[in-house]
Amino acid sequence: MAAKAAGDSELTELLKKELNTSKLEFMGRSGGGWISEAKTCDTDAGKVFIKINTKKGARTMFDGEAASLEAITAVDVVKMPKPVKVVSIPSGGAAFVMENLDIMGSVRSKAATLGDQLARLHRHNAELAAKNTAGAQSVHKGSGARAVKEFGFPVTTCCGYIPQNNEWTSTWEEFYARKLDQQVTLIQKEYNDREAGQEWAVLQRNIPKFFTGLTIVPALLHGDLWSGNAGETADEPVIFDPASFYGHSEYEMAIATMFGVGFPQSFFDSYFKLLPKEKGFDSRLQLYQLFHYLNSWNHYGEDYKHSTMSMIRTLNKMQM
Repeated sequence: MAAKAAGDSELTELLKKELNTSKLEFMGRSGGGWISEAKTCDTDAGKVFIKINTKKGARTMFDGEAASLEAITAVDVVKMPKPVKVVSIPSGGAAFVMENLDIMGSVRSKAATLGDQLARLHRHNAELAAKNTAGAQSVHKGSGARAVKEFGFPVTTCCGYIPQNNEWTSTWEEFYARKLDQQVTLIQKEYNDREAGQEWAVLQRNIPKFFTGLTIVPALLHGDLWSGNAGETADEPVIFDPASFYGHSEYEMAIATMFGVGFPQSFFDSYFKLLPKEKGFDSRLQLYQLFHYLNSWNHYGEDYKHSTMSMIRTLNKMQM
């Protein structure tokens, strides 16, 4: 278990060696969800935040998170913890060391600021494309100052603990259909659910209809931005736990509007002031929410079957 690993002296010594510190003192449980344990630690160089996971795919998950943090931080519009190092644990799993931020709680007073920053993050690649900027550094595909023209990401990222196929595609419709197909395939494999496969086969044929007349420029996304993956310090909003890829900016709004407790209205008002909704937004929002329902079914079990099937049937009726 992760909790046992965090108190293990062998892991402590490994992290001290990797971080080149003589001191590594765990300062109690600091957070983290059910997937990984997360603790603040004191080192010779000050506090760091460490996530620990003993599952087989932990290294892939943390490498993807580190790459996501680096990519979004490079745009320099919204605050995220800086990655320090991903460390493989010999007995299994990995640890991810990053900058420790003094997050005071969920986003409230700085929600409008976060909405503005997120919109500017989403506009950044389109602005690069329009300006054809030269000379700026890029961490993507060795493209220098050139904007990213395809949909995907240089490395695998995980939404929850499930790895996502981020291989580059020329169209968003193809990339997103693949994301949904991967989730449905996992459901069929685990639950032998023919109903989900049948409904998905209908929707898959109709996905292009949701994007009729729409031009989509790839936007760098957080990828899993619900209210639990955002907070604020005394000075500014902060987002964390990303699962990034280049996709349609509207996708980011899907999980931000799901599962009850969400962002304050000022967040959305500020965001849509810079990136107004386009025709068909509400239908596409439900299409994007479908991914998160499927992903929840794959993570948490058949309690999510009813809501998932209801959503997919609704989407199919839209295109009849």
